[in-house]
Amino acid sequence: MTHAPTRLRRKPLTHLILASLCATGAPLTFAQSTGDLGSVQSTATTSTGSDSATATSTQTAPAQAPTQGSLTATEPKSIINRNYIQNSTAPTSNYSDILQIAPSVSSITPNGPGLMETQSLSIRGFQDGQYNVTFDGIPFGDSNDFTHHSTSFFNSQNIGSISVDRGPGDASQIGFATFGGTVAVTSIEPSLTPAFSVLGSYGSWNTWLSGAQFNTGDMQQWGDARAVVGYDHSSSDGYLNDVGQRRDNVYFKLEKPLGDNTLLTFYADYNRIYQNTSLGATAAQIHQFGPNFGLNGDPASQSFYGYNFDRINTDFEYIGLQTQQWGWKFDNKLYTYGYYHDGFNAVDPNGETPNGTTFGANDVPGTQMANNYRAVGDVFDAQRELGPGTLELGGWLTHQSNFRDNMNVDDTLNFALEQLNFTMHDTLLTFEPYLQYAWKLPYGLTITPGVKYVSFERSIDSPLDQKSGVPVDYSHTWTKALPSLTVHEQINPSWSAYAQYAQGFLAPNLNVFYVTNPSASGQPAPEQTDNYQIGTTYKTNRFTLSADLYYINFRNAVTSTSVGGNTIFSNAGGAVYKGFESEGTFYAGYGFSLYGNLTFNSAKQDSTGDWMPNAPKMTAALGVIYDRGPLHGSLITKFVGHQFGDTGDTQPIGGFAVTNLAAAYTIKSPTSWMHNTRFGLEIDNIFNRTSIDALAGYTAADNTPLYWTIPGRAVIGTVSTDF
Repeated sequence: MTHAPTRLRRKPLTHLILASLCATGAPLTFAQSTGDLGSVQSTATTSTGSDSATATSTQTAPAQAPTQGSLTATEPKSIINRNYIQNSTAPTSNYSDILQIAPSVSSITPNGPGLMETQSLSIRGFQDGQYNVTFDGIPFGDSNDFTHHSTSFFNSQNIGSISVDRGPGDASQIGFATFGGTVAVTSIEPSLTPAFSVLGSYGSWNTWLSGAQFNTGDMQQWGDARAVVGYDHSSSDGYLNDVGQRRDNVYFKLEKPLGDNTLLTFYADYNRIYQNTSLGATAAQIHQFGPNFGLNGDPASQSFYGYNFDRINTDFEYIGLQTQQWGWKFDNKLYTYGYYHDGFNAVDPNGETPNGTTFGANDVPGTQMANNYRAVGDVFDAQRELGPGTLELGGWLTHQSNFRDNMNVDDTLNFALEQLNFTMHDTLLTFEPYLQYAWKLPYGLTITPGVKYVSFERSIDSPLDQKSGVPVDYSHTWTKALPSLTVHEQINPSWSAYAQYAQGFLAPNLNVFYVTNPSASGQPAPEQTDNYQIGTTYKTNRFTLSADLYYINFRNAVTSTSVGGNTIFSNAGGAVYKGFESEGTFYAGYGFSLYGNLTFNSAKQDSTGDWMPNAPKMTAALGVIYDRGPLHGSLITKFVGHQFGDTGDTQPIGGFAVTNLAAAYTIKSPTSWMHNTRFGLEIDNIFNRTSIDALAGYTAADNTPLYWTIPGRAVIGTVSTDF
């Protein structure tokens, strides 16, 4: 009779976490694992992406969960598997559209899923540039402010899964901005069997996508190599008036075992995009023209779609090698990616600046910019069992070279040059080595102390610097050692708990060099955080449940807003982010699951108590999923709570909810030469809510607020089949 009390006394971490979560007065809800290198054999699989402790049948909560936690994670983590991506999101979606279902996440997509760069992707109130985005473990982003272009590299066709680590992670979590978390996107895996698949979809706003994908299957004559290659083309007029998009994407992935202990991976992705750009709409424009006001078809207007567009070409390649040798597990990826962007905008598409250039009093004034960069780097990790635990060491080294210029042009005269505003070449050299030891103790406890050293070296060489307009040739390096400590307890095969402390660090943006004399003005302190988190995860075939509490002390918090299309940064000083997060799925039987997540978030400045901008006070989701036999369906509502669009508790944005319905029916063999033919129908925003959901910025002329609205109801039909 004494066994149960004795066991509980041996679980101090469990008691602490459960007591803390119960003290919030909110219900518990629960959650894939951050794996180590694991097997180095080919990762081709047909699994659902749930933890190995659960079955991979679709008749389980882990298989049907839109998001779920991890039994091995040491910080709050939500995983979105391929099942949800394929069956419950639009074919044109980017990672940012898929991600918005997750706890504490808010995503603003004014033109429809994947049809415009995401205007705000907030995680716990942290904005793009304050958290990482990685692809197959490789961090990427712009060097100037660490932000990302959601339309420019990947789409839902070549994404296998996405996980959201809400926090800085342990020492091995690398990237430009670790303290805000990591959005980890993984590529699709080659299938076990040969297949040629085609996909076509058509929907609202004249949106269509066509694509094809070929899987070689296991090629025994080539040493069990497997490969997948695919191509997609999409085109849309967009929800916003005259804000269209055309996009092409081709991708290739090869996995080749080299003996029993080594796996070679090669990945390549190429993307080409043409998209019209809108800066948002004033309240008067929304009232006069409707919530979908964007651009127009009048060549005499600065809102003409022919004057406001982007041409972007990108590529992303890596060679990866996983091997087990001499008692070590090694994982190395050598990579490069490039981004080439020509952007054209009228000076004021919102109508507050009159026409007129040096070439003509009625000519339309505009700007033309170029933003081209190339990054090369390497990610390395090594692990081995040592004593009572696992030693892990590694590092990340990357160099990015960036060329930018900006000029005034006459749009009426086919973008004739008026004046060069600035031109510059800047570089960023980042080095992050790390070391940690996972000390395994009795009763399922693992304690992992670690340290990561970060070094950011910026340089700029400009004959005509942005803002200052004078020549600048300068460089500066920011460094810091970042300790971390995680405690993980595997209570039983279905239940785990964790606690974490870690420091975060983010180098200042490139704009600190936009001054007359950077060496004399001095360099600002970087953004830094102390992160504290505790949480628990429970997972069986019937349930996936997870909950966590977090507290983040943020120093030198930088906020930003857009004025006339230009981003303006300011330092809000200290801030505290804290909250409660939960998510869970219950498999009710007969193919049905119930899903929900609920978060309460706070992000306030120390000095004033004002809310940080674009930080919702709560988020929630509720839905039902059906997946049995040939039929799949989901009905899910996402709610984003009240927030402020700017500092000082100004520009309040009311809470809003969007409900999406998706259904699909698969016929295994409609003919002898067709297999797995799938018919899908999706209705996004079925209640057609089109209220304001974000501040887009301000006009340059009169500082008039600009807004984004929720895109209206969209109906999308999809057909795919294998041959």
